[in-house]
Amino acid sequence: MHVGQRYRAAPGGENPSIGPGELEAWVAELGDSVFAPLGRRDQRLQAERYTRGLLTATGRKTLRNIADQVGGEAARQSTHHFISGSPWEWTEVRRALAAAVERLTGPRTLVVLPTVVPRVGTLSVGVEKQFVPHLGQTVVGQQAYGAWLASADAAVPVNWRLVLPPSWSKDTLRRRMASIPEEIGPETPEECASAVALEPVRDWGVSCGLVVLDSEGLDIGGCLRHFDRAGMPLVMRVSPSTPLRIDCKTLQGYGDREIQAEQLVESMKRMRRPLECQDPWGRPVQDAVAAVIPVVPAQTPVPRRDPDRPLLLVAHWPGRERRPAKLWLTTASDLPLATVVELTELADVVTRDFLPIAENVGLRDFGGRSFQGWHRHITMASVAHLAAVLAGPENFPATRTAGPAAARTG
Repeated sequence: MHVGQRYRAAPGGENPSIGPGELEAWVAELGDSVFAPLGRRDQRLQAERYTRGLLTATGRKTLRNIADQVGGEAARQSTHHFISGSPWEWTEVRRALAAAVERLTGPRTLVVLPTVVPRVGTLSVGVEKQFVPHLGQTVVGQQAYGAWLASADAAVPVNWRLVLPPSWSKDTLRRRMASIPEEIGPETPEECASAVALEPVRDWGVSCGLVVLDSEGLDIGGCLRHFDRAGMPLVMRVSPSTPLRIDCKTLQGYGDREIQAEQLVESMKRMRRPLECQDPWGRPVQDAVAAVIPVVPAQTPVPRRDPDRPLLLVAHWPGRERRPAKLWLTTASDLPLATVVELTELADVVTRDFLPIAENVGLRDFGGRSFQGWHRHITMASVAHLAAVLAGPENFPATRTAGPAAARTG
């Protein structure tokens, strides 16, 4: 049974009715598989209780709030220890979670998006005044990248990477206070965005034909190097102002002057073609148009692992819109253009589901100080996200007031 379809119906459709208690049933069923890597029975029981707390507590999903929901005052110490002090490995739980998502929702691709958590104060791990590429501005807070397995029906996060600014990664006192492991060093946003996707594909065996990286402002050369080295095709969103050059080796007869991506597309209108593609629900998109132009990054030379596979700038006009809604660079030149465009649309499923599901299971609510605590909480929130998807909206109503509208916003 393709249970992922039970959470989200196509626009204009209806969700089928779901019997009472299905949310609890899905938590128990997921616990048998996703929490199997936990070595002790008490850890597995704590994981199930924490997941239930994330799904049922009202307001912010703080450790105190979750503990009060699942056991009151007596549960606070054990809940805090399970997240901040218990020696369980979140990577193995995420691996099992990814396997469950593949089995239950039939995802089509892996989507990487940034998430920003504004914070007051600088004690929580990773909180700093830092530049956020996709927002194009400096904020005070945490910055992370999530990898989501996405289909038309649902998107579920399966891996996370926290950006640690140098003020954290190189400060001995801060590292000790936040219990940051010795092997965790400084990483750029490009390194975080690449690693969070490549770990599930390379180390967990996640089936993924390509990765959709929906984050403007990242260094193109840095991302391409990581994915080329891994042999993984990439589709990467870029801003209209991204400087590019036409790849004269592939498209002869053109100059190689530097030009912004949007201007390049506008100057080469003859490259536009009608596109037969579908929306995420399998419906034909009327009057869709796309343009594909072989390019090279203007600022940073990128040695390509496969120089015969060109880097393509893809512009997509859905319907009768005059300006491209989004611009993408892709190394997946061997895939049909319609397939590439359809896969990029799945990034919108992540954005669509962030507020009603991810935000409501406390994905951005961890207020603790430790590195391990942040990773364990967000792992449990990802499991709760899958349980909510499977149970359906009738069993998972909103449990908090409206918050930020999307994963990409602060």
